Amino acid sequence: MKPLPPAVARYLSRRAVAGPWHISGTEGRDYATAVVIPALAESSTLPATLDSLAANPAENLAETLILVVVNQRPDSSAADKQDNQRTLRQLESASRQQTGLQLAWVDATGPERELPMQDGGVGLARKIGFDLALQRLDFQHSAPLLIALDADTLVRDNYLQRLRDHFRSNPQGATVVPFQHRPGATPAHHRAMVRYELFLRAHVLGLELARSPYGFHTVGSTMACRAEAYVGAGGMNRRKAGEDFYFLQQLAKTTGVAPLQGTLVYPSSRVSARTPFGTGRSVGALLAGDAEAVLLYPAACYGLLGDWLGLVDSYLAEDGVTLLSRARRQNPQLGVFLEQENFPALWDRLGHNHRQPQLHRKAFHDWFDGLKTTRLIHHLCATLHPRDHPQTVLPALLRKAGLDAPNCPEEQLDLLRRHQSAAP
Repeated sequence: MKPLPPAVARYLSRRAVAGPWHISGTEGRDYATAVVIPALAESSTLPATLDSLAANPAENLAETLILVVVNQRPDSSAADKQDNQRTLRQLESASRQQTGLQLAWVDATGPERELPMQDGGVGLARKIGFDLALQRLDFQHSAPLLIALDADTLVRDNYLQRLRDHFRSNPQGATVVPFQHRPGATPAHHRAMVRYELFLRAHVLGLELARSPYGFHTVGSTMACRAEAYVGAGGMNRRKAGEDFYFLQQLAKTTGVAPLQGTLVYPSSRVSARTPFGTGRSVGALLAGDAEAVLLYPAACYGLLGDWLGLVDSYLAEDGVTLLSRARRQNPQLGVFLEQENFPALWDRLGHNHRQPQLHRKAFHDWFDGLKTTRLIHHLCATLHPRDHPQTVLPALLRKAGLDAPNCPEEQLDLLRRHQSAAP
């Protein structure tokens, strides 16, 4: 086994997940890429995901480890546990076939290998896969990549090549692949999917308009990064939900997230209650008749966010109390939020520690990150501009972006997909 770069070796010794898990399947090493796929009761969907990967060119597949982390917790249902055993049998069978895939898996099922109750979930499953995959990558002759995918998501036949090309021409450490949710199984299901994806896209559009450095999608099946960027960001977190949001936020702070173009992934729009929020939960709530389940943030909230970020950029040299006073004049509720966050003291400390304007600005955005941005928007919605239905919110937001404002939700979604490089 070739020696690992010192930073990778330190990460594996200090921060990698510890447990009984190991890689089964292909024994190959020196891969340029690893695609990590968590799977919980996915025997009906995983084969299609693997088939879509197998449609990529043979030269890409030869240098790519496909690693499926079959996982469960002790409290998983008996049906899910049985399904996981079917998945493991499928993987064993597929590994003996000439599919072109460098296929491997991690068995995180059974009494000795199940994920722990406390932090067992999709975040830990991804972390197990990424941490184990690091030891199978070729750091000597390539800048290896780690790619996240889900077991119900399809990819295009240029997926692997576009990812390699992207990182060859972009210095940032991470990217997100454009996505389109697959159509719903019924008209009602499809309408629910459209509404949820409109929510995701409208939010990113609003962040872009505000010039937030966190204006990118945070969908787990779209994430990819350089392996050394993964290590530099401290690896994947163990969250049961929202792991994608926090992982990409950390990558944005450490090595940057640059948008990718030229390929697509197609997540499922199926109903699921495995996580407290996200596609499956939101679509299910809409189908159950909860019309308030997916409401959008008004354009005015993004306008105030943009004003605030612009204010900071214009007055980097001012002290915290003066800048807070300017924020209050801009909007009283913005001032209330910043007071709650103890902004004056924080700002003065940042200025003391980072004398150069560029470093001061970077430190501010590391503090006022994607999570704090979301909290401000929630505060503004609770006090000034309540969340509302897409037909009320979207026209103003689209016009603010200089886009047409069709009334039909499907036309709005098509417009936003094209605008965000998510159309074929």
